[in-house]
Amino acid sequence: MIALCTAYGEGALADWGALHLTQELGAHPGLAAAGYSLFALAMTVGRLSGTVMLERLGQTRTLVAGGSAAAAGMLLGTLAPTVWSALLGFTITGLGLANIFPVAVDRAGALAGPTGVAAASTLGYGGMLLGPPVIGFLADWYSLPVALTSVAVLAAGAAAIGYATRGASDGRPQRG
Repeated sequence: MIALCTAYGEGALADWGALHLTQELGAHPGLAAAGYSLFALAMTVGRLSGTVMLERLGQTRTLVAGGSAAAAGMLLGTLAPTVWSALLGFTITGLGLANIFPVAVDRAGALAGPTGVAAASTLGYGGMLLGPPVIGFLADWYSLPVALTSVAVLAAGAAAIGYATRGASDGRPQRG
């Protein structure tokens, strides 16, 4: 479920981020394209530094910090009154989401072996496919900014699930 929540956000930003910046905030199309670029660049930087984070924080803290940062960043990105603050929010979201999917797949593998990896990967990529149409339906029913806040809700959900399922799969020695 953690992988699904994370990949949902990746798919949603890839398909709806630039539209939000142009339609809701009046960004020039070239600047709106920078929204996804900044998100993707931040995810790349986050993944490249993920090993260091995991070694210092462990899986649970990495999941909780990442999900919390992604939720805060997405709220800033979707509810911000200016293009520049929305771009900052998308960047924070990318940093936050960067390591959640790999950690979720690793946890699933540690708990259930190859079957767990397959299940987490399938759910995760399903979330990437599910995110854009769900955002579209929500935008039609409410508005695009409200629809995009679902990314923040799911990122916070990933953090909560990561915290609730902490323990033997955390990658740190257990006491006691």
